[in-house]
Amino acid sequence: MDIKKSLVQKNAVLEKVGEGYGFTEGPAVDREGNVFFTDQPNNKIYRWKFSTGEITVFSEDAGRSNGLYFNRDGDLIACADLENELWSFDKEGNPEVLIENFKGKKLNGPNDLWINPRGGIYLTDPLYKRDYWERDPEMQQDGEHLYYLSNDGLQFFRVDDNLVKPNGLVGTPDGKNLYVADIGADKTYIYDIEEDGYLTNRRLFVEMGSDGMTLDNRGNVYLTGDGVTIFNSKGDKIGHIPVEEKWTANVCFGAGDRKTLFITAMGSVYTFPMKVRGVW
Repeated sequence: MDIKKSLVQKNAVLEKVGEGYGFTEGPAVDREGNVFFTDQPNNKIYRWKFSTGEITVFSEDAGRSNGLYFNRDGDLIACADLENELWSFDKEGNPEVLIENFKGKKLNGPNDLWINPRGGIYLTDPLYKRDYWERDPEMQQDGEHLYYLSNDGLQFFRVDDNLVKPNGLVGTPDGKNLYVADIGADKTYIYDIEEDGYLTNRRLFVEMGSDGMTLDNRGNVYLTGDGVTIFNSKGDKIGHIPVEEKWTANVCFGAGDRKTLFITAMGSVYTFPMKVRGVW
């Protein structure tokens, strides 16, 4: 394991805490530190309780959810791929549809999201063909783009329509910068965030794409795919956590102190003890 000692707990070991799923994705931490994740092929959302390690079902009918994120009110916002919508789940797991389309046409398949401190939602919309789709044509938008939904839900617009296949994304806790992985171009970009939600000054962060991503309290960026690769805020690689799976999909910090890295990879979920903490 090639990683700086200042990042991880002494004698840190990757621990498998759940297995037997179809494909795990979208880990999101709630206020207490529990992590919710999806099993997209089986249409479920699960909750990992950090205090006991117990994993229970949160939603049995999750709209084929992929990426997840909690808003300030404690609602779980989900990229629901069944009908290519954005959903919100209350604490009891009851869903509500937030976004059905863009300008009257179906989205490709909302994939991942991040919510800024003001409550605005950034959303990636790549095309990954699903066998359960009945729509025709398969792509109704004119490409694979990055979108923004205002906090009041009244404005929904594109903020970058010049990406190949946007996927993972995460923003800084001050709400000033957004990282977006273009997995189709094998690049990750950083943007400046304007007050109205628009993005400016796109520049290359690293020559690597990612499925999902997170940040720690030192500003380090965690990208996924071949395990978890860690970069500092300047884009220098400072660590790699190998995961013995064909693909590592996503990652977030969980537990009460936010020092447990929670990793989704193929049909399993893992934890890894860190010295740094997550910012969410």
